[in-house]
Amino acid sequence: MNKPLGVLVGIVVIAGALNTAGAWYTGTKLEGVLQTSIQEANKELASQLQGTPTHGSIELVSLDRHLYSSTANYRVKMSDDSAGPGAQPVELLFVDHIEHGPLPWSRIKTFKWMPVMATSNYSLVKTPFTAKWFAAAKEQSPLQGQVTLAYNRAVEGHMELLPLEMALDANSSLSFSGMSMEGQSDAEGQNFKGKGYMDHFKLNAVFPNRPPLLVELNGLTAASDLNKSEFGFFLGQNFLKLSESQITFGDRQSVLKLNNFEYSGSTSAKGQLLSGRLDYKVGDVTLNNNPVGTAQLVMSASSLDIPAMQALFQIYQTKFQPKADGTLPARELTLAEQTQLQTQLETLLAAKPKMAVEKLSVKTPNGESEFNLAVALAQPAALDQPPVEVTKQLLTSLDAKLQLSKPMIADLAGVQAQLAGQTDPQALAQVGTMTSDMVSNLAVGTGLAKVEGTNILATLNYAAGQVDFNGQKMSLEDFITQMTMRFNAPMQ
Repeated sequence: MNKPLGVLVGIVVIAGALNTAGAWYTGTKLEGVLQTSIQEANKELASQLQGTPTHGSIELVSLDRHLYSSTANYRVKMSDDSAGPGAQPVELLFVDHIEHGPLPWSRIKTFKWMPVMATSNYSLVKTPFTAKWFAAAKEQSPLQGQVTLAYNRAVEGHMELLPLEMALDANSSLSFSGMSMEGQSDAEGQNFKGKGYMDHFKLNAVFPNRPPLLVELNGLTAASDLNKSEFGFFLGQNFLKLSESQITFGDRQSVLKLNNFEYSGSTSAKGQLLSGRLDYKVGDVTLNNNPVGTAQLVMSASSLDIPAMQALFQIYQTKFQPKADGTLPARELTLAEQTQLQTQLETLLAAKPKMAVEKLSVKTPNGESEFNLAVALAQPAALDQPPVEVTKQLLTSLDAKLQLSKPMIADLAGVQAQLAGQTDPQALAQVGTMTSDMVSNLAVGTGLAKVEGTNILATLNYAAGQVDFNGQKMSLEDFITQMTMRFNAPMQ
């Protein structure tokens, strides 16, 4: 044997011996790691589902251990309290083929040479409950994926929902392109990044005594970059975009298209104060190929005391959350709960929270309307003062502005008339004009707004006990009196 070949063989033998030793070590540690991960997953699942009627759990059913690999079986159970008495929980079974580290073959063949504890290759198991799902995926496991566990217990992986084609009944069908998702998190699940993509989804539903419904979604992208806060929930950024959606509905089979819908949300905390921002955009809406318009909504909040909000939410969950049938529970707060409610509310207000509708805009072919609102709050000296005094101390400032376009109102009234079956252009124009004039007259008649050109305008500013309402300055008491008189008296 020549020297270079001998060196190469020696390296291969040593690498093989090290991999065998590592695989043996991984195999002996694997069950403990899996049980710990499942316990943490169940704890996190319970935390995220708290306050909802849904419950879930994950269970390691069995683990068959070998030198280089192991096979695990899991059971996932989900139940819903709102499903009513006697409803059976949903049960899914998964099989997991686990390659032991430090060098699993699935990573070697993709040139990933960093040593890891294990690589998990999981898939949904066919059961009577999932049989139709398997049939729709041409008898392949419709949900499968791979997860790699590093020695520091950091996790990265991807999941695939396979394409589906299935008949829901004799006339209804579903078509799904499949969806791919990937993500990564650290050992404790404190930091998570993920993204996913779906090409298309199509549901064609035909009902016995109702018009058929066709729903189509195309180009769905989602992404998250989150960090778990000390308060038990995640903060960070979320993003979702839907390139195109279309709904065909009604007796006339109207076609409503919505293009370029985007959602982005961000939350952060400084100490125990929460800040957040939500942004919704609709790029283009059409009805039966006729343009309807675009829209945007931006909301924000800051200086929200997190422990106080959590305590108030807990009271809501236990006392005021609607039942499964939608009715409210007939429960009264105890004296201790009333005291706690007041204490937490005062704590929340002491942080001087601010909330805003930074932008609410609707743009149609002939007009654009916009609304803005900013509110700042503070803690009153006492809540048992007269209402006006509480309001003065509670409301630090308020700034609101509305610009309502009469042509936009006419455009939307025309759309509503089209949905009702009206097709004559002259009649649609008449409906639009009548509606915009009615709104304009109502706003002016109640004294809530004024008309300038083609816009209905209203402004409201408040600070330090003084109100500026549409340019008219007055005290808060006078403003309340005026509003009371205007809404109690018949409109002239």
